[in-house]
Amino acid sequence: MLLCYRLSLGFFIFGLIASGLTTFPLRWELAILHQLFGKSAPVDPQHLTDLSQWIAFVDTGIDDIHARFPFFFYATDWLGFGHFVIAAFFILPFANPVKYRAILQVGVIACAGVIVVALGGGTIRGIPLGWQLIDCSFGVIGAVPLLYCLRLTKNL
Repeated sequence: MLLCYRLSLGFFIFGLIASGLTTFPLRWELAILHQLFGKSAPVDPQHLTDLSQWIAFVDTGIDDIHARFPFFFYATDWLGFGHFVIAAFFILPFANPVKYRAILQVGVIACAGVIVVALGGGTIRGIPLGWQLIDCSFGVIGAVPLLYCLRLTKNL
């Protein structure tokens, strides 16, 4: 049972670290997506009809911001660092599941918060609903191993 717990929580920690790492090569990642989904020309955000246009729009925005205001990417550096710090907190329940059960509970609340921010902030910022739902999936996917771990801690 402890092995299942640690594998599940390890998956969650790995996901946080991997997600944090993706914030650093943002321009490179967008350029690859732009190539994979076809080099469609960016259009007015009100007329975005498919994923390739959305990626082109975001890629153009990233390039423009980097060319004019590269210091904005400092914020994504801190976003990545924040993921690493959050992952570090989950080392405590990894080592002692019963004593640090509350950290798992806070993690589940944070996963619910991901959904609220993705839908609320995404709507305010003009993010397409499909992309908001992809962002929401991180909260749902993250909650699954945490809820499983919480259930297992009752038997430990």
